[in-house]
Amino acid sequence: MTPSSMTGVLPIQQAVANASPSAWRDGLVVEARQGEVVVAALDGALTTLATAVLPALGEPVAFHPVAELLAVAGVRYPARAAG
Repeated sequence: MTPSSMTGVLPIQQAVANASPSAWRDGLVVEARQGEVVVAALDGALTTLATAVLPALGEPVAFHPVAELLAVAGVRYPARAAG
């Protein structure tokens, strides 16, 4: 995955994501509210993420759990598993 830009991503997060590209998980946004997004991964697992980005319902995204990143429309944002 080659991002077109990054918003608030730390260099270490970028390094981790680049070092482990197979860790990205594709999914669709099933819930979105201020500060939290719920992603349904393609394997059916639900993940709640604390993040500043607010993607639209049904939007395809990718989440890197190790680097704590959420990619939305080619832009990477910090996103930490909530709860």
